[in-house]
Amino acid sequence: MGKAIFMHATGGPDVLSWQDYDPGPPGPAMARVRHVAVGLNYIDIYHRTGLYPLPGLPAVIGLEGSGIVEAVGDGVVALKAGDRVAYASAPPGAYTQYRLIPADRLVALPREISFEEAAAAMLKGMTARYLLHGCYAVKAGDTILIHAAAGGVGSIVCQWARHLGATVLGTVGSEQKAAAAAELGCAYPILYRQEDFVSRVREITKGVGVDVVYDSVGQTTFMQSLDCLRPRGTMVSFGQSSGPIQPFDVGLLGGKGSLFLTRPSLMHYTEQRSDLLAHAHDLFEVMAKGAVRISINQHYPLAEAARAHQDMESRRTTGASLLLP
Repeated sequence: MGKAIFMHATGGPDVLSWQDYDPGPPGPAMARVRHVAVGLNYIDIYHRTGLYPLPGLPAVIGLEGSGIVEAVGDGVVALKAGDRVAYASAPPGAYTQYRLIPADRLVALPREISFEEAAAAMLKGMTARYLLHGCYAVKAGDTILIHAAAGGVGSIVCQWARHLGATVLGTVGSEQKAAAAAELGCAYPILYRQEDFVSRVREITKGVGVDVVYDSVGQTTFMQSLDCLRPRGTMVSFGQSSGPIQPFDVGLLGGKGSLFLTRPSLMHYTEQRSDLLAHAHDLFEVMAKGAVRISINQHYPLAEAARAHQDMESRRTTGASLLLP
């Protein structure tokens, strides 16, 4: 018998409870995994609050983890008991010591990548991959703006974009986070609480604007982010930590320079197994090269997931956070 974090209602961190849980044996096309580490991501908060509705309650949240295959169901030939694996995929259910998951959502974990690195990197790293290669193909000479540059996704985007030869501008909330972002490749950290980030972006780019903005903040930054773009620039809205974006007239995009706007999801970019493997391969490659280092700055016992959520919502975290079963 294992343990899991269950939620029986949506709401604050207090809805998360530590309970006994036995997922049972794997059925056809499924695998049973013993978690070594579980990733903490802002989408977990969206699921907990109901902003992104779950199929039903009670439920176990979490989309990212790493561990060892304990057993596989009928029809599974690519995996066997004892394999090291990682994942960042629906269905939710990662906040457990043991779980069942469709086998085709698991990827083999290279020996040079640790369980902790994988659990901290899979969702955020594959998100960075589709941001930099899918939503807009970042290349040498491009200039990008990433909000929350010292956060989990932001810290990876900064490193990976620098590796690609881009100039990185990033918003941060403190001097400490500015220093962290600068160390990871952000050439121009912008303290958004102390200065108007639109004016600062225009100053840095000599009035031209950036090629692409990556915005996971949402409501409080969306409109200003559009003003940071060059004509025909690309706005990538991939989160809403400050709240949902209010409806607006799409004609605004034309008036601001024939801008492109996309609202992507990792689940769509990795829906096909071939795409999932390509994202994981590219991520593991830049990690193995040392071009992307995963900063795991917070560790929490899985039983204390509520405290981890409180810290993340209060912006007390930097880099990646892990839940340890």
